[in-house]
Amino acid sequence: MKHPSDACPEEFPAPPQEVRIAVQAIRGRGAASAMAHRFSRDVREAADDGWGRAAGPQRLGGADEQAMALAAEGGCQDAADEWADDGAPAPATRVHLETARSALCANDSPDIFFELSVNPYRGCEHGCIYCYARPTHSYLNFSPGIDFETQIVAKRNIAELLRSELAQPRYVPRLVNIGSATDCYQPVERELKLTRSLIEVMQQARHPFSLITKSSGVERDLDLLAPLAAQRLAAVYVTITTLDPLLARRMEPRAAAPHRRLRTIRALADAGVPVGVSVAPQIPFITEDMEQVLEAARDAGARTAFYTVLRLPWELDTLFQEWLAVHYPQRAARVMARVQDLHNLTEAQRSAGKTYESDFATRMKGSGLWADLVRQRFAAACRRLGLNREREGLDLGQFRPGLLRGQSSLF
Repeated sequence: MKHPSDACPEEFPAPPQEVRIAVQAIRGRGAASAMAHRFSRDVREAADDGWGRAAGPQRLGGADEQAMALAAEGGCQDAADEWADDGAPAPATRVHLETARSALCANDSPDIFFELSVNPYRGCEHGCIYCYARPTHSYLNFSPGIDFETQIVAKRNIAELLRSELAQPRYVPRLVNIGSATDCYQPVERELKLTRSLIEVMQQARHPFSLITKSSGVERDLDLLAPLAAQRLAAVYVTITTLDPLLARRMEPRAAAPHRRLRTIRALADAGVPVGVSVAPQIPFITEDMEQVLEAARDAGARTAFYTVLRLPWELDTLFQEWLAVHYPQRAARVMARVQDLHNLTEAQRSAGKTYESDFATRMKGSGLWADLVRQRFAAACRRLGLNREREGLDLGQFRPGLLRGQSSLF
């Protein structure tokens, strides 16, 4: 008998190299993987073990078909998003209730119009692939990828904390924004109503605020927002990144469809709420209809507008490039090169792998030739459409902290 070491290569072939499984889109989700965060000790990658799928796609039956029907009735954009091709459920959303320690977060960045913010949720089920808040999930030991949109943290005591902080004798009223990091009207808000409870606190204290959202859920609170807006105590901004429904579905899979957001702008405007549109972020060779978005929003009732360019902090850089490779592989390199152009990076910075400039002075709008072209396009469209001609400031002088302490107002 031959010893294995004496065998010919044909008799004992070398073991095959490990084959990595290509990343594929997950139905109804923005991220395509649970990429490791920057504090992770281990990094795992899926590999083909040679078995493949034992059987082809399974037909849904009985309870599964019933669950899909209920999902459709409940307002899911697509009931099939909840199910994989083989009949297994896709990653489900889990809500973690948290007892927070503080409500208001101070902003020392000169490129943001508000000075304080309050966010009732961490993580966001809308799943926007470009969201700059994704890397914050790393602090929770969650992936900025799929975990950011499936592991949602709800601050159950946020209204009580806000009430306490506004009632402090040392508190000085400043511009407050609700939902600056993650959407304050994401799906779980329908049940928990944390955002509504924050608005009720602001209403009681007569404290002005703005909020920003991609959701039609804000219409639920028009009974509170409309009277506050009439007193110059509330304003709303609706983000519309593109009017292309297919692109929006890929970038923002669980946010309201673009046409639905336009209806929300109309509902807010008809109720007398000052409403603006955010055409952010601008992503070169991906979002190319800025002027059309601005015109549609103006026609729906928006009075003001603003934009930012794509920025890719921490893990978002890798995650966004992964998304490009899945959905737009042929233009991925071109997109990333132009993102670097928008931030006016030097050749040395590009060679080092840097994709954006984080400096407070330039990170939101970019700098250099390409950033100037975007700025000129935006300014020309706003002039033509009559946007940003008048800005109705919120009235900080009406703040009455004594109302939060149970005191009667003299006015």
